[in-house]
Amino acid sequence: MIFDGSTDLRVVRLRLFLALVTMFTIPVALGAPVIYVLTIGRGASVLLPMLGITGLALAMAALTVWLARRILEPAERLDRARVVLEDAYTRARAESLRDALTGLGNHRAFQEELERQWLGAMRYNRRLALAILDLDDFGKVNEAEGHAGGDQVLVGIAGLLTAGLRRTDQVFRVGGDEFAVLLPGVDADGAFLVIRRILATALERQVEGRRRLSDVTGVSEAWSFTAGISSVPGTAPDRATLYREAEAALLYGKKHGRTYVSMYEPERHTSGAIERPLAGRGSEVSRVAAAGALLGVFQPIFDLRTGRPRGFEGLVRPMPSSGFADPVELFGAAEAAGRTVELDLASLTTSITAFATLGLPGSLTLNISPRTLESDQFSVHGLVQLLQRHGVEPGRIVLELTEREAVEEMDQLIRAVEACRAAGMRIAADDVGAGNAGLRLLSQLRFDIVKIDLSLVQGGAVRTTSQEIVRTLKDLADRWGALVIAEGVETAEQLEFVRSLGIRAGQGYLLGRPTERPSIEPVDLDALVRREHDLFARPFGTIPA
Repeated sequence: MIFDGSTDLRVVRLRLFLALVTMFTIPVALGAPVIYVLTIGRGASVLLPMLGITGLALAMAALTVWLARRILEPAERLDRARVVLEDAYTRARAESLRDALTGLGNHRAFQEELERQWLGAMRYNRRLALAILDLDDFGKVNEAEGHAGGDQVLVGIAGLLTAGLRRTDQVFRVGGDEFAVLLPGVDADGAFLVIRRILATALERQVEGRRRLSDVTGVSEAWSFTAGISSVPGTAPDRATLYREAEAALLYGKKHGRTYVSMYEPERHTSGAIERPLAGRGSEVSRVAAAGALLGVFQPIFDLRTGRPRGFEGLVRPMPSSGFADPVELFGAAEAAGRTVELDLASLTTSITAFATLGLPGSLTLNISPRTLESDQFSVHGLVQLLQRHGVEPGRIVLELTEREAVEEMDQLIRAVEACRAAGMRIAADDVGAGNAGLRLLSQLRFDIVKIDLSLVQGGAVRTTSQEIVRTLKDLADRWGALVIAEGVETAEQLEFVRSLGIRAGQGYLLGRPTERPSIEPVDLDALVRREHDLFARPFGTIPA
């Protein structure tokens, strides 16, 4: 019997009970006649065979209980660990999808919900409207009130938006002062009326307050915004274009006076703002992969006890001639066009070649999609040969699984992972705690390294819930014998937080940015913390020597 996370422990107990009862009854049934013959046949009383049968039954019952406990103990331990992991994952996922300031969904949550709503609209021919809102003159609020005052304004805005929408509508904070609203079952005209009503409410409060947002001298609810709206059915062939259409309408409003709500119109809003659909750029992705039009950059991963680099994460950037503005656009196009494997393999070659050329010390972490590992195009032998050609030992390689796409062939993925591990490579789980980090991979694969998502690392410095989640994930990783790496360390507070938990490795902009030629020098972690604290303690306007 195989126990896994999908099998209820009560079912396991029932099956085990039936199996052991069967084991118990067979010896008793076979032994009773033997005892009876040996005793009655020799002239003994009936009491002796009864005592013998009873003794045999008691002995078998004791053995049955002992075996049941020995068999169930590992299953119960595994079930308890599974429950802890599921709870930690659920809390981590919820935390990573929430904006800490406003309590709304964040950009990641918006992307996931937009994908879900888009698929539902396409499948069931439903209407869907998207509105992107950007506050007017919000920079002046920060100048007048400081960031604390600006934060209070954002919280008030979030409340006003939520109050002006239906329960089925959803609002997200997707940027500093930018919000997104999804309105299922509503067309562009309906969304226009809803957003205009919210804007009118905001302007009414502004009149009552007798001051304009740009003249704010104290924190108030007086504010205005500009918004762009796109919708389904419409001209967008995919969700990425739907978002860009709303942004194009928003930019048009910003350029034409602000405090403006506009619906997307192709004739008016296509002045370079709308690019071609990502799904239609598969040939460009193939050309980039075939030509190797990629630039290798490396971000150092530091030992948080000594300050020395443990290794480097290899990343790629599209070259200017590739036609892609950034890696997000490139990999988004690859995913939309089904070219992830092709691009992944080209990225591996680029990173390994650049790593060997620079002669960097320590490990090399390579991002790879599970889709690539489960593909027939991926060969562990081919990867080992590529490493040997460049003089890089497989033991220095960490394959970081980035779950951008759903796993289709789990058995094939497990075989590929174990083959890579047999060749000497280590396996890392990327973005643990993020919205796209699947519990399925954590429960079915053994990882040597667990990378905690930046949303939890950054939230842990200011929120107790995030601290508890990071602590739980760290404890689980310790039980697995996995190294924990904190991603996205950008402030002294975040660095102090992860070090206080005993996390031994970290990466982030505070420690080192991705560059073509990263430094291999150690950093003084204590001095780094002191310097940043001193910088923020210095009166505003003073310049450090």
